[in-house]
Amino acid sequence: MERRNLLMGMTAAITAAALPDTVAAAATADSPVGARQRVHIVLFDGVEELDFAAPLETLDIAGKFGAPIETRLVTVEGPRRVTASCGTRIDVGADWMPGEADVILVPGGDVRDAGKPGVAAEIKRGVIPTALRTARRRGLTMASVCTGALLLGAAGLVRGRPCTTHHSSKKQLAEQGGKVVNGPGGGMLGPRVVDDGDLVTSAGVTSGLELALWLVQRAYGTQMSMNVEMVLEYERRGVVHEARRRG
Repeated sequence: MERRNLLMGMTAAITAAALPDTVAAAATADSPVGARQRVHIVLFDGVEELDFAAPLETLDIAGKFGAPIETRLVTVEGPRRVTASCGTRIDVGADWMPGEADVILVPGGDVRDAGKPGVAAEIKRGVIPTALRTARRRGLTMASVCTGALLLGAAGLVRGRPCTTHHSSKKQLAEQGGKVVNGPGGGMLGPRVVDDGDLVTSAGVTSGLELALWLVQRAYGTQMSMNVEMVLEYERRGVVHEARRRG
């Protein structure tokens, strides 16, 4: 409850009392320089809760610090109820309007059994891959957490591109044409985030935190991402592999 009050009451006075001086100064400053980022997180039956919840809350905290971020939970079919991997039910009220997104973020799910809800089932069904492929346009960043990269792969969006996913699914991602980035000496555990400009993929499950923090950092700067880390009480792990250096 105390943490929730901190997040909901991120005013200058509360922040100054609750956080260190460097963070309080950032929260009381003018809104950060940077363009508005509209992030649409794609849900589907069998989606892993942590894959979408971690980026959702991370981006929301950045918004409370003044970053002009708008997050929206969507499905490619439009408003409906989604049942996630652990049974959580989410009523998604937003329409599928990818033309209004700056970032489309795709979480992961089960890849082993196409007979149960998850990524394998959605690849077989083909609706999400088709919607993602159709949505692609200049200025839109596609991002993924964990096995969500395989949905991007099924859409043909990773072919020839540096990328990553959960270590157990890297072979499948490579079979989809992705240039999977591994660790030193070809080790399976490589960078937590691979940034190739308009394609930003992350490794397994908890790397959704790193993905969201990186999206905050590249849009609004290091201090903003550090402010968010402070509230999360989380220290980033691993590295970000920037395959395509931004100007």
